[in-house]
Amino acid sequence: MDVADVRIPHTDEVFIGGGWRPATGEPHPVVSPSTGRPVGVVRYPSPADATSAVDAADAARETWARTPLADRIAACQRWLDLIDERADAMHVVWGVEAGMPIRHGRTLHRFGTLAAWRSALAGAESVLAEHKRSSELGDVLLRREPVGVVLGILPYNGPVVTIASKVVPALLAGCPVVIKAAPETHLVMAIVAECAREAGFPAGAVNAVCGTADIGRTLTRDPRVDLVSLTGGHAAAQDVLAATHDRYARTQLELGGKSPALILDDAKIDEVLRALVPGATSGAGQVCALLSRVLVSERRHDEVVERLQAAWARLTVGDPLDRATHVGPLINQAALDRVESFVAQAKADGACLVAGGGRPDGLDAGWYHQPTLFTDVGEHFDLASREVFGPVTAVQKYHDLDDAVRLANATEYGLSGAVYTADVDAGIEVASRIRSGSVAVNSFGPDMSSPFGGVRASGWGRESGPEGILGFTEVKQILVGRS
Repeated sequence: MDVADVRIPHTDEVFIGGGWRPATGEPHPVVSPSTGRPVGVVRYPSPADATSAVDAADAARETWARTPLADRIAACQRWLDLIDERADAMHVVWGVEAGMPIRHGRTLHRFGTLAAWRSALAGAESVLAEHKRSSELGDVLLRREPVGVVLGILPYNGPVVTIASKVVPALLAGCPVVIKAAPETHLVMAIVAECAREAGFPAGAVNAVCGTADIGRTLTRDPRVDLVSLTGGHAAAQDVLAATHDRYARTQLELGGKSPALILDDAKIDEVLRALVPGATSGAGQVCALLSRVLVSERRHDEVVERLQAAWARLTVGDPLDRATHVGPLINQAALDRVESFVAQAKADGACLVAGGGRPDGLDAGWYHQPTLFTDVGEHFDLASREVFGPVTAVQKYHDLDDAVRLANATEYGLSGAVYTADVDAGIEVASRIRSGSVAVNSFGPDMSSPFGGVRASGWGRESGPEGILGFTEVKQILVGRS
């Protein structure tokens, strides 16, 4: 299939056991969020294909675990090099099938995919090294062994970066992996899987299928899957837990967020905006770590809102393949309906709309929504507590620093956040009081070369960075008795 002058291989096949085989599911149109119209037809995998993927991973369990670490590192490095070579083509394809602007894809590739992948490669040998301790009973050898077959469930809003953050660490740990990607990334994943084939992994070490929820359920319920690593929403997480708890399979859950951006009174607003604007609007708001709440003091509220209004007005909404576009469309009609319902509810609750609020002029086709900004958002409003997963930002006033921290923590989530201040030490102190898996000071994170994950309703477990490899291992103790 050709899309926007990019040749995409194997769109009617699945990557299993080191090679391509025909998919046995139904044909399905690929619909562009920019137009709402099909750009081609692919064939989905069937549940039988999903089971075959686990067959292949299970058969590779011992072979890949016993492959020397240096060889596992080399294979993952070859895979990265091939993906990096084709990154520009993948940004175009991602823009067509998922609506993500090219400039967003490039940023995510540089600061997300490459950072996570390279840090895992660089740190694998150190974190997986054997350690020896002495005890009264003898010497104790501590070894990291692979947990087994890993299922990586990827989202549409970052398929390649989540391969870097969860699939690559699992492979480095010695775990064969089944990748279950979102159907909205079928074309991107065809390119990614072809890169895996060319990288020369042993048969079954890497397997990839795209598909809907029935494919995910087939995979999560397979007793040979030892660990499920999910990036997704609460409904998917509940399904994973229901499918795995009876067999005590391990889980890693990276879920949603309602992340605060706390602006202290000494912050320089020009510097704040450089990080906050992309941090609040990237990916049309379809980013789990998005800074969707802006907390500002009563003293600086009006000044900051005026600057935010101006910044939101400068955002270019449009064709994701246009390199000038900041904000593209939402993924589908259901996502647009959800955003519109949040906007309507915020108005009904008494919030003040100061930017956006509807479909952009001149974009009558596709699933576009303006970057939207509300003030006077009460802490009990849906907009303050629930994840929109769209380009809608809430501004909330705080009285003093303690009130700001209280508001920052007034949510069930705890994935990300940011603090903006001229006093870095004070920023770090405030960051330490925010209940979240990651908090940036004068930036927008997280840093994908370091461990990332959430607390509370944002999930558990950590991925990315060298330490992310450890989540895919078990510690074995070998006691060598004294003679």
